[in-house]
Amino acid sequence: MRSLIIAPQWIGDAVMTEPLLRRLAGRGERLTVGALPWVAPVYRAMPQVAEVLEFPFAHGGLQWKARRSLARQIEGQFDCAYICPNSLKSALLPFLASIPNRIGYLGEARVGLLTHRLKNPPKTKRPGMVAFYSALSGETDLANDRPQLQLDAGTLEASLHQFGLQSGRYVVMAPGAEFGPAKRWPAAHFAELAQRLEQTIVLLGSSKEFALCEEIAAPVNAQAVGKCLNLAGTTTLTQALSLIAATRCMISNDSGLMHVAAAFGVPQVALFGSSSPLHTPPLNAKAAVLWLKNEPAYHDTLDCAPCFERVCPLGHTRCLVDITPDAVLQRLLALMS
Repeated sequence: MRSLIIAPQWIGDAVMTEPLLRRLAGRGERLTVGALPWVAPVYRAMPQVAEVLEFPFAHGGLQWKARRSLARQIEGQFDCAYICPNSLKSALLPFLASIPNRIGYLGEARVGLLTHRLKNPPKTKRPGMVAFYSALSGETDLANDRPQLQLDAGTLEASLHQFGLQSGRYVVMAPGAEFGPAKRWPAAHFAELAQRLEQTIVLLGSSKEFALCEEIAAPVNAQAVGKCLNLAGTTTLTQALSLIAATRCMISNDSGLMHVAAAFGVPQVALFGSSSPLHTPPLNAKAAVLWLKNEPAYHDTLDCAPCFERVCPLGHTRCLVDITPDAVLQRLLALMS
């Protein structure tokens, strides 16, 4: 069985499709993943993927000509397509390429584009994202699936050498969150935590998060020159994956890189505020989750959480501001002991 997987466009979602791919490969399907360039490296860290096809598409629009052109190139190459996103445009390519079996969730008026349709559960009853994607396999035993990523030793060592780092001798901080500021622990809190740690601090993120990371690095390096490396926007995604895989521990918001750390099984502290760890937790036995909504010692009311908004509607973001650097440090030291 030759299968094409249409990948999600976000790093965290891509990580959470790994158990689905492991199931499909385990029953003998040869997997090609079609992915946008910025998530394609995630699938190269999945040994069960035979090939990664980078899509020449951009955000927005159906891009009909580009999809039709690619469909002609791949026509006849696949027996089955698993369409992970719910959008209309994500289902177009398998339809245009006349792939016989096209499996996906109902949504965005794409009934005619799919041959096997799963009902989209309402948001209030939607399972965790790993189970949501794994259900596309048609199997029902979806418990205890945890995403797993692997890198070859050469790729990992090359990345460490590139930035002058040694495995297990540094701590990664990922202070960004693509979704919006309502998911970001304050930069000043990250800086205070970094100052209190003995290890070298590596800051990871996109180029859009360089200034945010510099807010953290500047006060730390003012006290200890070179202690904090701001690598936001200077690494490839493959290099970022490598640096996370080799870290002593990682601290992050609820973000795509949080799920990467979980898939590598590294010790991590995950900070939640406007979103909920009940829906997208880091699936990692070495993860400590901090969410004030669930903290017995936090006595103020947080009836507004989780709001799932990009920007705090009330203007205070107390759900994250009130997580103290000391509380994170305690969880971190417990993980590293």
